[in-house]
Amino acid sequence: MFESTHAHITTWVVALILFVIVLVLQKGGNQKGAKITHMILRVFYLLIIATGALLFFKHQAYNPALYGIKFLGGIIVIAMLEMILVRTAKAKNTAILWIVFVVALAITIYLGMKLPI
Repeated sequence: MFESTHAHITTWVVALILFVIVLVLQKGGNQKGAKITHMILRVFYLLIIATGALLFFKHQAYNPALYGIKFLGGIIVIAMLEMILVRTAKAKNTAILWIVFVVALAITIYLGMKLPI
């Protein structure tokens, strides 16, 4: 099942869609819907980490340094998603978090496309 990246890619695509939905619900004032969707998103964070860790430990022998950087970048992306949502709910500034998110996401996707698996 985890020979390929299908499960991992599916979980992070769904997570990004849920992230956008939570942001829209928060901006629209639907706090109850945003909270429920945010909890579902947190389950997907766990699935992303689990599938990513399985792929990492299975295939990291090809290039351990770059796979390690990709793994760290993925964890940073998840952390930024969570911090952006929490700070947005509290109506605090999220500009620097968005910058870190975009940079970490770009690095992670680039390494995901560059590395052999």
